[in-house]
Amino acid sequence: MKSSSILGLYQRYSLPIERGEGCYLYLKDGSHVLDFMSGIAANSLGHCHPALVEALNRQSKLLWHTSNLLEIPGMADYANLLTSHSFADKVFFCNSGTEAVEASLKIMRRYQQAVGKPKRTRVISFTNAFHGRTFVAASAGGLAKCWDNLGSPIDMFDRVEWGNSTAVEQAITQETAGILLEPIQGDGGIVLPPEGFLTDLRKIADRYGLILLFDEVQTGMGRTGKLFAHEHWGITPDIMASAKGLGGGFAIGACLVTERVAQTITPGMHGSTYGGNPLAMAVGKTVLEHIIANGFLEHVNQMSRLFLEGLEVLQYQHPHIIREVRGKGLLIGLQLAGDSNAFFRHLAKHGLLSAPAANHVLRFLPPLIIEEDHVKKAIAILDNACAGYIPSSKQKDSNDAVLRKRALARWENEGGSTASERGISPSKHSPAFATKKAIAC
Repeated sequence: MKSSSILGLYQRYSLPIERGEGCYLYLKDGSHVLDFMSGIAANSLGHCHPALVEALNRQSKLLWHTSNLLEIPGMADYANLLTSHSFADKVFFCNSGTEAVEASLKIMRRYQQAVGKPKRTRVISFTNAFHGRTFVAASAGGLAKCWDNLGSPIDMFDRVEWGNSTAVEQAITQETAGILLEPIQGDGGIVLPPEGFLTDLRKIADRYGLILLFDEVQTGMGRTGKLFAHEHWGITPDIMASAKGLGGGFAIGACLVTERVAQTITPGMHGSTYGGNPLAMAVGKTVLEHIIANGFLEHVNQMSRLFLEGLEVLQYQHPHIIREVRGKGLLIGLQLAGDSNAFFRHLAKHGLLSAPAANHVLRFLPPLIIEEDHVKKAIAILDNACAGYIPSSKQKDSNDAVLRKRALARWENEGGSTASERGISPSKHSPAFATKKAIAC
């Protein structure tokens, strides 16, 4: 038999998928798995959401593609909706996150040239970052996997320590055009910014005339409980790259800019053959209409609280596996004691999909439409999967009591939890009901 003709760029987990619906993937044997990977944060409304299917079917009977040499039906309406609910004044549409990052970097450089600073061509980026896999985007990132066996990255980035605003200011030279970062690092392991870090970067950019560019490919479109993650810190970028959840599983990317930046753009400096095609515009607008609807983001935050509470219980119950729970909204990471890829496969066998990240972190990126039953099922599957599991790269910690005390201290510092009362875990196992004897055991 001939081997697969697919180029071997991925280590795919073998799962005989037949179809998807809502929060589940259904397999050829009739079974199903709970999908808390969501195509790596892309399927924001779950699989085959009826409104998205209807929008796509309707547009597919009218017009698929024209190119950007013509006005594209639906583009202006979608762009107006995006700008009316964000910091931005103008939008460029493309097809993916890495394309959005590339466009954003070109626009950053173009802005500096237009304001009389043509030597400003370098960009400050950060350790542990991920911005895509094209040559420039991979060069900006701080993860070794993007450059293994490829030689040296493109020399236009000055990478500094994540979270260190002093290091950022010290790295600025007469050639610095701007600062590129994820508000919350995704592939790097769901790493939140230190207190005041993003505010400091906004001030630094303003002080030195730099462009502040946010990569919200993974964090945007309601994923963190706000439409875009930077809203949590009350600041705005000059340019922002978006994708993934933007299309609810359909390939869309976007570069959003302020009017000040947009005024420096000239026709022909960038473009895309398929970017902003009628199919993408129809689906993207429908996704956004659902996310900005009354009550949608409130529901995301409710499910986030419930899920995080349940995960805190599991951290207490299985401290030799789960070392930390962190995240915002439904962008959640578990810091594991062992290899996240191994636990991803182990968890998938139990019926729950997740997404491995760097530094032994496992991401949970469920559809934003999950309900309490989905959360409870995910917690139950996780609990069952943890039972008897020994981390592959590290032996079980012999002092689980210390780890349980740490988990309990964090729990109490954050005001306890109502997870057990809502059916997430038996109350006798909850840290809120733990006895001193149990902690000391």
